[in-house]
Amino acid sequence: MKILSIESSCDETAAAVIEGREILSSVINTQVAEHKKYGGVVPEIASRRHSENISAVVDKAIADAGITYADIDAIAVTHAPGLIGALLVGVNFAKGLSLSLGVPLIPVHHLRSHIAANYLEHKDLKPPFLCLTVSGGNTLLTVVRDYTDFEIIGQTQDDAAGECLDKSARIMGLSYPGGVNLDKIATVADTAKYPLPTPHTAGKYDFSFSGLKTAVVNTVHNAEQKGIAIDVPVLAATVRQKVCDILIDHTLKAADEFGFDKIVLAGGVSANSELRSRLTAECERLGYSLYYPPLKLCGDNAAMVGAQALYEWESGNIADMSLNATATLQINYR
Repeated sequence: MKILSIESSCDETAAAVIEGREILSSVINTQVAEHKKYGGVVPEIASRRHSENISAVVDKAIADAGITYADIDAIAVTHAPGLIGALLVGVNFAKGLSLSLGVPLIPVHHLRSHIAANYLEHKDLKPPFLCLTVSGGNTLLTVVRDYTDFEIIGQTQDDAAGECLDKSARIMGLSYPGGVNLDKIATVADTAKYPLPTPHTAGKYDFSFSGLKTAVVNTVHNAEQKGIAIDVPVLAATVRQKVCDILIDHTLKAADEFGFDKIVLAGGVSANSELRSRLTAECERLGYSLYYPPLKLCGDNAAMVGAQALYEWESGNIADMSLNATATLQINYR
């Protein structure tokens, strides 16, 4: 089954052709350079660029796969969550293709896609497993019972881990994308020099990163007021370490309580070098199997959408022309 998939939830216009767990083509048109001047994604600009680029991106995905539109068996598209204007571009384009080609339309949840990126790299990976999904807009711990059966056991109560890293990077003067550049510049953490709090939540496995982000902002502002230079590489390493401490602690405790020895890492922040290395070491120490996607599949892409779409289709999750974009939607919505 060849699935043409479309992703436009934020600032990447992407299309791919997937057959099973094989990538036949994957095309990404990124807007990073344009949004960099604003220090973050400007939703209106992102939506306009999606409108301008989506047709060419989809055409290239078809061409790169060495097929024609007549060979496509289904159209998949990210319909939630994300920037509403950006999502609408992809959803409406996908609806038009589905209607014109006479093939099924498969709606795909963005976070389910990030988890499915692992299926493209790890051909033997099957549920059930425990998954930590970490991105700029979401942080959650999920029991993946089956390909379309998810139970949330912990999630952020305010900011996501990626948001904390991005905004910390921005206040330190690092350019967009902040979390990526913070990871590159970070050296050795020094909690004595830059003491940062560990946020607590009522939920045992819930997350909170707003207070940590505020602490970094206050640290920088206080130093500026006193005329003290911030050691940016050290502060960057310190906030990165704190974020990883929280993520890894919750994940390993949940794995122990729920009896999982198979852990999956997903989302844009799964590319973070410290998170990958430390979680790998901890899983090796405890005898757990750890899976995470290659760097090229950590960020937003359409290949992961197609990977999840197959299982959505098998479960009967087919949309009609009333499908709409949704800015916020829990991963276990159906």
